[in-house]
Amino acid sequence: MIEQLPLNIQWRDDATLQNFYSGDNVEALKAVSELSQGMGEPFLYLWGQPGVGRTHLLQAACHAASEKGIAAFYISLRDPNQLSLSALQGVEDLPLVCIDDIEHIANLPLWEEALFHLFNHIQTKKGRLLIAADVAPKYLPLSLLDLKSRLNWGVTYQLHRLTDEQKVTVLQLRAQLRGLQLNKTVGKFLLSHCSRDMTELHSILEKLDHASLVEQHRLTIPFVKHVLDL
Repeated sequence: MIEQLPLNIQWRDDATLQNFYSGDNVEALKAVSELSQGMGEPFLYLWGQPGVGRTHLLQAACHAASEKGIAAFYISLRDPNQLSLSALQGVEDLPLVCIDDIEHIANLPLWEEALFHLFNHIQTKKGRLLIAADVAPKYLPLSLLDLKSRLNWGVTYQLHRLTDEQKVTVLQLRAQLRGLQLNKTVGKFLLSHCSRDMTELHSILEKLDHASLVEQHRLTIPFVKHVLDL
């Protein structure tokens, strides 16, 4: 049985290890893949700025584990005020726990203590833990030093941003999965006139996909301008 969050927070269907374009993050992708299969290091810590694929990899690990019949749990701590500590109840019994956006619970004593105990329980039960944040563990402004110490135990990977050329390649691959043809010229146009954040670019591609289906039009620069009002 796959454990997911209440509050309508679901794993994204398109967040898989297969469609994660690694770029300069090959080693991190390999480590996450092994972790999700019950192999390799039991605790990984991923960090990097927004848009580098942290959430994608955590949710992809859950998908990969579930395909092997391994129960997995994912939670984002981006807005801890909208969550209850009870969301972590019983999580330590699961084989794989993925905790995203951990930087947002810094200086929240109850959350820091809860994560500290969760970490210890997972280790005792020989479970696997995947954590992501926007900075390396030593730079997290945590007030509970014991938690900070625990977070430094894992193998840490910095996720690097894709180059513009790599982003175009990602857009082309995502478009292909949707049955669209996106040439490099159109891809470069999107980078030049839209956000360079991959999450937003994927949303834009989804909008273009819908418009292309409705209007039965291929993706050209004039059509993109029309749809995006550029």
